[in-house]
Amino acid sequence: MNILDYNKTSFLKSYSKTTDIEIQDGIEIAFVGYSNSGKSSAINTLTNQKKLAHFSKTPGRTQLINFFEVVSGLRIADLPGYGYAKAPFLIRKKWQKMLYDYLEKRNQVKGFVFLMDIRYPLKKLDQKIINIAFDKKVSILILLTKCEKMTISQQNIQFNIVRKKLNFLLDSFEILLFSSHKKIGIKKLRSILSNWYNKYIILNK
Repeated sequence: MNILDYNKTSFLKSYSKTTDIEIQDGIEIAFVGYSNSGKSSAINTLTNQKKLAHFSKTPGRTQLINFFEVVSGLRIADLPGYGYAKAPFLIRKKWQKMLYDYLEKRNQVKGFVFLMDIRYPLKKLDQKIINIAFDKKVSILILLTKCEKMTISQQNIQFNIVRKKLNFLLDSFEILLFSSHKKIGIKKLRSILSNWYNKYIILNK
């Protein structure tokens, strides 16, 4: 299998509305999760670039859909974090509508990477978004982030809890312990995303 060179990933464009996205070629892998779940950090770690995806210590700052090009025909879409309770109600609704519109209507999405803080996985909105991914019949990867904050034993317990719960929801998915801080799971993440892309290329030859 050909592992992509993620180090060459570059920022492409940002959009505030799904209807404004004019990019039609190739495929996208959507990074989704609650605010402060570690999306931007994961993208920076994946690409070995410290400032490619901007992040803040204040959750809820990502308000746009940000696209990054890995290679020609493959993009990562960094979506606004959901569930940030301190944001005004109407703003939260706006973010969620943009998220749902993108996930439901954007046919270029061929893979979902769900980022969940390993200490608080599978919250209400996580499960709602997972159902959208299930309906689209695309590849699904669960990243249990910030795993360095737990012991190995605690990590395994959380991993098994999430796996068992998702077995009732999904026919097929992958789950991975991940830490941007400790670089845990990064090689496996690169391998999985490369495999998704390679499969798409083979199917569309």
